[in-house]
Amino acid sequence: MIEIAVFIAILILLVSCVVMLFILKQFETRLKSFEAVNEQKLEAIRNTISAQLSYIQADNNSKLDEIKLTVDEKLQKTLEEKMSRSFRLVSERLEEVYKGLGEMRHLAAGVGDLKKVLSNVKTRGILGEYQLDAIIKEILTSEQYEIEAAVKPNSRERVEYAVKMPASDSGDYVYLPIDCKFPGETYAALQDAYATGNAEAVKAAYKELEAVIKKCAKDIRSKYISPPHTTNFAVMFLPFEGLYAEAVNRGLVEILQREYNVNIAGPSTMAALLNSLQMGFKTLQLQKRSSEVWQVLSAVKTEFSRFEEVLSSARNRIRQLDDDLDKLVGVRTRQINSKLRGVENLSEYDAKELLGVE
Repeated sequence: MIEIAVFIAILILLVSCVVMLFILKQFETRLKSFEAVNEQKLEAIRNTISAQLSYIQADNNSKLDEIKLTVDEKLQKTLEEKMSRSFRLVSERLEEVYKGLGEMRHLAAGVGDLKKVLSNVKTRGILGEYQLDAIIKEILTSEQYEIEAAVKPNSRERVEYAVKMPASDSGDYVYLPIDCKFPGETYAALQDAYATGNAEAVKAAYKELEAVIKKCAKDIRSKYISPPHTTNFAVMFLPFEGLYAEAVNRGLVEILQREYNVNIAGPSTMAALLNSLQMGFKTLQLQKRSSEVWQVLSAVKTEFSRFEEVLSSARNRIRQLDDDLDKLVGVRTRQINSKLRGVENLSEYDAKELLGVE
């Protein structure tokens, strides 16, 4: 009876071991299947995310290139149009000046009548102001200058014309005073001295003309130059090219700039000066537009940085999931194998026959 009980106990133990081996074999098979499925899913997730990231990056690069190309084209086109228009206008004005200088030979016969007209000081002033008004209105808009402007605080003096020079992006401006002066009598005396050919008479007439022009420059400085309300210099307009040429040839330009902060300009140089100012105004407007475009691009760059942070966070989560699966598949499998290390292995045929596996 004892031998039968022992035999039955051994048989039960063997059956239990076989069942346990069968269960462990199925568990191991399921773990391998689970590991293969998870590996396939992870590979599919990696491929999908990689494809999406590549598509997003390519799309963003394409959009940024399109924006940059559009901005460059518009800025280049606008700048070229403005510059071409301004240079064309300057060339036309210079061509008109050259034509006018050529036609002055035909006007020599009317110099006598002109002298009679210009013998009146008031008439000379009106003529110079009319010429200056025509030049300014031809080049500048009405918002860019003022007529009879009070540029100096607490003063009743008013300059004939004042150009509004931008001082800041907020719309503030300072005045550039422009005043017309025409010492007709002294200039006529100089021309008469040239006609006589007397060097002493020419020298005396020029000294008188120089003194009158300096007096006009001093008058402009004391009445109209008042930084920071105005620029630190003013412009004195001489309505005749001949008068302006005399001042340039005698070196009065540098003297008036140094001693009185006054620049002189004739009809042609006044047009060139105003055209330069107009180009500066337009360039300033283009710079303001460019800063707005750069602000938009900066905002796009900021949003793209946030998008990159979100993608980095998702990538870190995927890596964490991969590490967890490695722990589940690797560590747990090794633990189970270590527990079964003491169990004897059957042959493959016996194991299949015992477990009923074909």
